[in-house]
Amino acid sequence: METALEPQAPEAATAPQPAITVRGLNRDYNETRVLREISLELPAGETLVVLGPNGAGKTTLLRILATLLRPTSGDVSILGASLPRESWKARGRIGYLGHEPLLYRELSVRENLEFNARLHGLSPRSLRIEELLDAAGIGHRAAELVRNLSAGLRQRAAICRALIAEPELLLLDEPSSHLDLAAVTAVEELLAPEPERSRVIVTHDIEAGLASADRVLVLGAGGNAVYSGPAASISPAEVRAVFAEVT
Repeated sequence: METALEPQAPEAATAPQPAITVRGLNRDYNETRVLREISLELPAGETLVVLGPNGAGKTTLLRILATLLRPTSGDVSILGASLPRESWKARGRIGYLGHEPLLYRELSVRENLEFNARLHGLSPRSLRIEELLDAAGIGHRAAELVRNLSAGLRQRAAICRALIAEPELLLLDEPSSHLDLAAVTAVEELLAPEPERSRVIVTHDIEAGLASADRVLVLGAGGNAVYSGPAASISPAEVRAVFAEVT
């Protein structure tokens, strides 16, 4: 006599790991606290926009996420790596664009990208270098030394550097800085959202920032988190009110 098999319950789906998890983050410079009890979570593939007035700690937060600064206290996890203990696990998977282009001034644009390709274990003659240069509109200037370029061209070259290893996480501090309208359009296409890429963007452009965000962190004076949550739940007027409080 055959025994009927009982149906098995379907296996529970495993939730994807967040790109970023921050709990109770504090950062001090000497005796001054510049980030205070910051908590946030960024799901993989989404965009977090960080807004706030000058001096609110936006760049400091981005440098911590980029593993360039250590938190004073709190828990930070990037792509599953706990910072600072496991920073080495995340660094090669992060593309970082800061205020400084992080380019060697005495090398050409192409030489800078070839050098960065080697750092990531990629072929320095990769077609990706040429594709990035063309997409950024600087293929015709690739042989020029970085020290001879305008600020806008250096910014475009720095964006190519940040993208060279096809990072899982992009950390962008004012990516449109120094760019004219045509360059902004090219750069926005290069940095556009992708399913396998998460982004954190620091910007002063409130309307554009909110329009491009899935989640928003608004920092106020003293590095306090005034708002941390879905972009759809905060208006430009509410963000501007935070800026107004410190002017």
